[in-house]
Amino acid sequence: MAPKLRDSVEELRAAGNLSFRNGQFAEAATLYSRALRMLQAQGSSDPEKESVLYSNRAACHLKDGNCIDCIKDCTSALALVPFGMKPLLRRASAYEALEKYTLAYMDYLTVLQIDDSVTSALEGSSSWKPLCDPACLSRMTRALMDSFGPDWRQKLPSIPLVPVSAQKRWECLPSENCKETAKSKSKETTATKSRVPSAGDVERARVLKEEGNELVKKGNHKQAIEKYSESLWLSNLESATYSNRALCHLVLKQYKEAVKDCTEALRLDGKNVKAFYRRAQAYKALKDYKSSFADINSLLQIEPRNGPAQKLRQEVNRSLN
Repeated sequence: MAPKLRDSVEELRAAGNLSFRNGQFAEAATLYSRALRMLQAQGSSDPEKESVLYSNRAACHLKDGNCIDCIKDCTSALALVPFGMKPLLRRASAYEALEKYTLAYMDYLTVLQIDDSVTSALEGSSSWKPLCDPACLSRMTRALMDSFGPDWRQKLPSIPLVPVSAQKRWECLPSENCKETAKSKSKETTATKSRVPSAGDVERARVLKEEGNELVKKGNHKQAIEKYSESLWLSNLESATYSNRALCHLVLKQYKEAVKDCTEALRLDGKNVKAFYRRAQAYKALKDYKSSFADINSLLQIEPRNGPAQKLRQEVNRSLN
């Protein structure tokens, strides 16, 4: 019997997905290529669909050890839809396999800006194991230190700051993976919180936090976020690191991210006055005056004479009335 002809982009993509799941990576890549040609020939402007096809074909190349074509396809996918987690992770894995540690490190830290709990999900996936395996990360760090010296972090190119809109886009993907993503997100959060960092991780996290603090003093809040994010990836047990990163988000008017970081800071330390104050500020900016007022009251129960909090309460109270 002749094979069934597939006459739509969706059918070709579905067939490619099936071949990929069956381990037929070359066949899957061919099907994704046909789907791409068909989509481009139609002249329809659907960057998300085209980006997914490039990313899927990149996964085939990665499985077959074709890292150069994997990087090309991931770059094409990211040009269409910036800050896509899958193409970033696949490109980072390909860079790492080619020992291009600087580029791998930058892509991985970009992913952590999108979702700083993604590490635990990677630990359960053999596809991404090279990126999260401690031995691999240690090897990457050693290679970067050999190339750039002890202050190698200062010599790396600036990591792109992921906008809040891109972070929100990946909270729930508009695809068949949405339910699976939500389910894995819950597992990721639990696993990340339970992960115990080594003594070396804690020390490196402390150094990165201090570097972030110095950047804040200089007014460089974007780079400070990178340092705090890197610190939290090594050790996510420091409440002050979250509240410090929240300050940067506030300055950059990323209010929802500030709320998220303050909430995490308060989970670790329920008496973190700065986290209460910064979350109150963020809620006020978001016009959620009731939540802002509640946070200020919680702060004043801890520090009744806190002048800035008293002033903020008056401002919020006027907005409520």
